[in-house]
Amino acid sequence: MADDQNNEFMQHMMQMMGIGGGLGTAAGGAFGLFNKNKNPGTVASNTIGQIPGQTKQYYQPYMDAGKGALGDLQNQYKDLLGGTKQNQLGESYKESPGYQFALKQALAASNNANAAGGMLGTPMNQQNNMEAAQGIASKDYGNYMQNQMGLYGQGLQGEQGLNTQGQTASSNYADTIGNALSQQAGYQYAGQAGQNQNKSNMLSNILSGLGTAGASYLGGPGGGAAASWLSNFFGKGNQ
Repeated sequence: MADDQNNEFMQHMMQMMGIGGGLGTAAGGAFGLFNKNKNPGTVASNTIGQIPGQTKQYYQPYMDAGKGALGDLQNQYKDLLGGTKQNQLGESYKESPGYQFALKQALAASNNANAAGGMLGTPMNQQNNMEAAQGIASKDYGNYMQNQMGLYGQGLQGEQGLNTQGQTASSNYADTIGNALSQQAGYQYAGQAGQNQNKSNMLSNILSGLGTAGASYLGGPGGGAAASWLSNFFGKGNQ
């Protein structure tokens, strides 16, 4: 009779423990399911999203300089292909400091040659002097244009360098944006996958806990078997 009472007591105890444990598991699953924890993937994605804005200040000056150089280069190439650049460079021509000296030297040599030939003061002498003066002027202008084209070429090369720097900066900044977006997509995917898995686990806990509680309440075989084992265990301990 005492064994029957002990067994019945232990069955009731295990039934209550099973119901409590099952409800606890279900409650934990419900808490986890409805608890609004921050998605770690979203947190990481938001942090990575700040990278392009933080680095832009370092790229921006070069991108702006490159953009300005590109527009100027387009205009310069247009003038070069249109044939107007030489005229623009020649508009500011002025005689060089040594032009007058070279002209006097050339005219003196022409007069001396004409005098030696008995043609000093003749129309031939005047023509020779004119040709000498034109030669000096042409040479002086040619030297000026050569210097101008050299300086223009250096300036053009400098703008091409700025344009290249701007292009490189723009490319690097675009890579920064692309890498950030790629990492954001990866973290968002991983975070969503983790949330989906966690939701699945919580639902499983709810169902499992409710199943355990229900089986214990109805005196399922699992609860009965556990109660029998504990009854035997405590029964032996009391003997």
